[in-house]
Amino acid sequence: MGTRRATIRPMSLLADRRRQRSDDPLVALHYQLANVRREAELEAIVVADDSGVVVAGAGAWAMCEELAAYAPILAEGLWNEPGLGSDSPLGALQANVDITAVDVRGHSVLLCARGGWRRALAMSKAARGVERILK
Repeated sequence: MGTRRATIRPMSLLADRRRQRSDDPLVALHYQLANVRREAELEAIVVADDSGVVVAGAGAWAMCEELAAYAPILAEGLWNEPGLGSDSPLGALQANVDITAVDVRGHSVLLCARGGWRRALAMSKAARGVERILK
């Protein structure tokens, strides 16, 4: 009996960079958000519908739910209303959260990220992924 040797082949330039894939759009969206979260060192990133319900997220589940719940209010810019101090839940989120609306088939979903110093880049990358996966 001969010894088997593993053949190691160099990756081609066209090799897929993604390690996890799914045909289920919600699972694929979670994988994409988890990757963005890890790369940008975010606390959490979430896609929410316009009523504040989590569609998909990455990070601590309680934080994802909180971000999704506040996302419609944050998207409207109401966190800058007079009298809203840093001791309120919305005021406390102001410095650490970015939010953007993403159009998917004529409907808007809200992408919201918390923490991390590369949040702006992460939001751009995540928005492209959300559009690609959900269209």
